[in-house]
Amino acid sequence: MKHIFQQGKNENVLLMLHGTGGTEQDLLPLAQAVDPEASVLSVRGNVLENGMPRFFRRLAEGIFDEEDLIFRTKELNEFLDDASKQYGFSRDSVIAIGYSNGANIAASLLFHYEKSLKGAILHHPMVPRRGIELPDLTGTPVFMAAGKNDPLCSPQETEELQQLLDHAGAMTAVHWEQNGHILTGTEVQAATDWYKKNA
Repeated sequence: MKHIFQQGKNENVLLMLHGTGGTEQDLLPLAQAVDPEASVLSVRGNVLENGMPRFFRRLAEGIFDEEDLIFRTKELNEFLDDASKQYGFSRDSVIAIGYSNGANIAASLLFHYEKSLKGAILHHPMVPRRGIELPDLTGTPVFMAAGKNDPLCSPQETEELQQLLDHAGAMTAVHWEQNGHILTGTEVQAATDWYKKNA
């Protein structure tokens, strides 16, 4: 997978996952804001939708191609295994920070692979899959930022995702805004404050 790796000074590795149409460059400033001492592994999605990079296909707005989601989640999980060997970081030290489509693939990692992530910051995520049993997420910290008026991701979607993660044992927190689907400075600050206490 096309990516950027930057070696940091502490043990954490921030896995940066962009939104639709983004690249591996997009969220580097976000990583710097959250933890300037952490290593950064910023990845570009392998799927193109009308020329725009994504992490998995969708059938329509808000309707995921479940088969492709499962395949791409496995692909990303295996990439993390390979990257940990290549760059010499612990596989247990990866904290995902994703926005929109990137948040959804990060949530899918949590849904499909036990201990795939040390924690996650999900900006405007959706429920990746329904009707499956989640792995044991006991103690895994997950922060979600969501918009009460988000046209792409309803508040009910966020609340359902929180309930599913809580049920699997994750330690969740949700920060609400009124700025639609936009990744705002105030939610980044809320995520940073949360990260300092939980990561």
